[in-house]
Amino acid sequence: MVIPLMKQAADEPGTDAALRCGAVWADGAACAVEARRALQAFLAHVPCAGRTPVPAPVAIDAELVVSELVTNAIRHAPGPCGMILQLSDGGLAITVWDTSAEQPVVRKRDGQRFGGHGMHVVHTVSADVAVAPLGAGKQITAYLRTDPDVCSVGATVGADGGTVVVTDANPAA
Repeated sequence: MVIPLMKQAADEPGTDAALRCGAVWADGAACAVEARRALQAFLAHVPCAGRTPVPAPVAIDAELVVSELVTNAIRHAPGPCGMILQLSDGGLAITVWDTSAEQPVVRKRDGQRFGGHGMHVVHTVSADVAVAPLGAGKQITAYLRTDPDVCSVGATVGADGGTVVVTDANPAA
Protein backbone atom coordinates (compact mmCIF):
# COMPACT_ATOMS: atom_id res chain seq x y z
CA MET A 1 0.00 0.00 0.00
CA VAL A 2 1.32 3.42 -0.92
CA ILE A 3 1.14 6.05 1.80
CA PRO A 4 1.30 9.32 -0.18
CA LEU A 5 3.41 12.09 1.24
CA MET A 6 2.04 15.60 1.39
CA LYS A 7 1.96 17.10 -2.09
CA GLN A 8 4.99 19.29 -2.49
CA ALA A 9 4.63 20.40 -6.10
CA ALA A 10 4.56 23.93 -7.38
CA ASP A 11 1.60 23.75 -9.74
CA GLU A 12 1.52 27.34 -10.95
CA PRO A 13 2.43 27.45 -14.66
CA GLY A 14 5.65 29.27 -15.33
CA THR A 15 7.10 28.76 -11.88
CA ASP A 16 10.74 27.71 -11.64
CA ALA A 17 10.20 25.64 -8.50
CA ALA A 18 10.84 21.93 -8.78
CA LEU A 19 7.89 19.54 -8.93
CA ARG A 20 8.10 16.94 -6.18
CA CYS A 21 6.15 13.99 -4.92
CA GLY A 22 6.87 10.94 -2.85
CA ALA A 23 5.54 7.70 -1.49
CA VAL A 24 6.33 5.62 1.58
CA TRP A 25 5.74 1.90 1.92
CA ALA A 26 5.36 0.20 5.29
CA ASP A 27 7.48 -2.81 6.18
CA GLY A 28 6.84 -5.56 3.64
CA ALA A 29 4.36 -3.48 1.62
CA ALA A 30 6.67 -2.08 -1.07
CA CYS A 31 5.92 -3.14 -4.62
CA ALA A 32 7.79 -2.14 -7.78
CA VAL A 33 4.49 -2.01 -9.69
CA GLU A 34 3.09 0.60 -7.28
CA ALA A 35 6.32 2.59 -7.52
CA ARG A 36 6.09 2.62 -11.32
CA ARG A 37 2.45 3.71 -11.11
CA ALA A 38 3.43 6.56 -8.77
CA LEU A 39 6.11 7.62 -11.27
CA GLN A 40 3.65 7.43 -14.18
CA ALA A 41 1.12 9.57 -12.27
CA PHE A 42 3.83 12.11 -11.45
CA LEU A 43 4.99 12.31 -15.07
CA ALA A 44 1.38 12.62 -16.27
CA HIS A 45 0.98 15.61 -13.91
CA VAL A 46 3.98 17.46 -15.37
CA PRO A 47 2.11 19.05 -18.35
CA CYS A 48 -0.84 19.90 -16.08
CA ALA A 49 1.59 21.99 -14.02
CA GLY A 50 2.53 23.97 -17.12
CA ARG A 51 5.83 22.17 -17.64
CA THR A 52 7.27 20.56 -20.74
CA PRO A 53 6.44 16.84 -20.73
CA VAL A 54 9.30 14.49 -19.96
CA PRO A 55 10.49 12.89 -23.24
CA ALA A 56 9.26 9.31 -23.70
CA PRO A 57 12.79 7.77 -23.70
CA VAL A 58 13.50 9.45 -20.34
CA ALA A 59 10.18 8.23 -18.94
CA ILE A 60 11.08 4.68 -19.99
CA ASP A 61 14.52 4.97 -18.37
CA ALA A 62 12.88 6.42 -15.24
CA GLU A 63 10.52 3.42 -14.98
CA LEU A 64 13.50 1.11 -15.23
CA VAL A 65 15.39 3.02 -12.52
CA VAL A 66 12.36 3.04 -10.21
CA SER A 67 11.83 -0.70 -10.72
CA GLU A 68 15.46 -1.54 -10.00
CA LEU A 69 15.90 0.71 -6.96
CA VAL A 70 12.61 -0.27 -5.30
CA THR A 71 13.21 -3.96 -6.02
CA ASN A 72 16.66 -3.68 -4.40
CA ALA A 73 15.10 -2.00 -1.35
CA ILE A 74 12.57 -4.83 -1.07
CA ARG A 75 15.19 -7.57 -1.45
CA HIS A 76 18.05 -6.16 0.60
CA ALA A 77 16.55 -3.97 3.35
CA PRO A 78 14.20 -4.88 6.16
CA GLY A 79 11.55 -2.36 7.12
CA PRO A 80 9.89 0.50 5.31
CA CYS A 81 11.19 2.27 2.23
CA GLY A 82 10.21 5.28 0.20
CA MET A 83 10.64 7.13 -3.03
CA ILE A 84 10.92 10.84 -3.81
CA LEU A 85 10.60 12.17 -7.35
CA GLN A 86 11.79 15.66 -8.23
CA LEU A 87 11.64 17.33 -11.62
CA SER A 88 13.57 20.55 -12.16
CA ASP A 89 15.06 22.33 -15.14
CA GLY A 90 18.14 20.14 -14.76
CA GLY A 91 16.33 16.84 -15.01
CA LEU A 92 14.54 14.17 -13.03
CA ALA A 93 15.90 13.00 -9.69
CA ILE A 94 14.65 9.63 -8.44
CA THR A 95 15.51 8.94 -4.80
CA VAL A 96 14.75 5.66 -3.06
CA TRP A 97 15.54 5.26 0.62
CA ASP A 98 15.57 2.15 2.76
CA THR A 99 16.67 0.88 6.17
CA SER A 100 19.86 -0.94 5.13
CA ALA A 101 23.20 0.85 5.51
CA GLU A 102 24.78 -1.65 3.09
CA GLN A 103 26.08 0.09 -0.03
CA PRO A 104 24.79 -1.17 -3.39
CA VAL A 105 27.25 -3.08 -5.56
CA VAL A 106 27.66 -2.30 -9.24
CA ARG A 107 28.75 -5.56 -10.82
CA LYS A 108 30.44 -5.95 -14.17
CA ARG A 109 28.30 -7.21 -16.97
CA ASP A 110 28.09 -10.97 -17.17
CA GLY A 111 25.76 -12.54 -19.69
CA GLN A 112 26.06 -15.88 -17.88
CA ARG A 113 24.86 -14.54 -14.49
CA PHE A 114 21.18 -14.52 -13.60
CA GLY A 115 20.34 -11.36 -11.70
CA GLY A 116 22.66 -8.81 -10.15
CA HIS A 117 22.53 -6.44 -13.13
CA GLY A 118 20.21 -3.80 -11.65
CA MET A 119 22.70 -1.24 -10.38
CA HIS A 120 24.71 -1.53 -13.60
CA VAL A 121 21.54 -0.71 -15.53
CA VAL A 122 20.74 2.22 -13.21
CA HIS A 123 24.24 3.65 -13.70
CA THR A 124 24.05 3.14 -17.47
CA VAL A 125 20.80 5.05 -18.02
CA SER A 126 21.47 7.78 -15.44
CA ALA A 127 23.60 10.89 -15.83
CA ASP A 128 24.71 10.41 -12.21
CA VAL A 129 23.96 8.16 -9.24
CA ALA A 130 24.61 9.17 -5.63
CA VAL A 131 24.42 7.08 -2.48
CA ALA A 132 24.20 8.80 0.91
CA PRO A 133 23.67 7.59 4.47
CA LEU A 134 20.22 8.31 5.88
CA GLY A 135 19.68 7.54 9.54
CA ALA A 136 20.30 3.80 9.98
CA GLY A 137 19.86 3.26 6.24
CA LYS A 138 20.71 4.96 2.98
CA GLN A 139 19.23 6.82 0.06
CA ILE A 140 20.14 6.30 -3.57
CA THR A 141 19.44 9.09 -6.04
CA ALA A 142 19.60 8.60 -9.79
CA TYR A 143 19.66 11.73 -11.95
CA LEU A 144 18.22 11.56 -15.47
CA ARG A 145 18.62 14.44 -17.89
CA THR A 146 15.41 15.62 -19.51
CA ASP A 147 17.01 17.77 -22.21
CA PRO A 148 15.07 16.97 -25.40
CA ASP A 149 18.31 16.46 -27.34
CA VAL A 150 19.97 14.08 -24.86
CA CYS A 151 17.68 11.72 -22.95
CA SER A 152 20.29 9.82 -20.95
CA VAL A 153 24.01 9.36 -20.85
CA GLY A 154 25.04 7.90 -24.17
CA ALA A 155 21.61 8.06 -25.82
CA THR A 156 20.84 10.71 -28.41
CA VAL A 157 17.27 11.54 -29.36
CA GLY A 158 16.30 12.26 -32.95
CA ALA A 159 13.99 15.05 -34.12
CA ASP A 160 11.03 12.62 -34.08
CA GLY A 161 11.55 12.02 -30.34
CA GLY A 162 12.86 8.47 -30.82
CA THR A 163 16.21 7.29 -29.57
CA VAL A 164 18.59 6.97 -32.49
CA VAL A 165 21.95 6.16 -30.91
CA VAL A 166 22.60 4.27 -27.70
CA THR A 167 26.06 3.67 -26.29
CA ASP A 168 27.20 2.21 -23.00
CA ALA A 169 28.07 5.09 -20.67
CA ASN A 170 29.93 2.88 -18.19
CA PRO A 171 31.58 0.09 -20.19
CA ALA A 172 33.91 -0.92 -17.36
CA ALA A 173 31.25 -1.03 -14.66
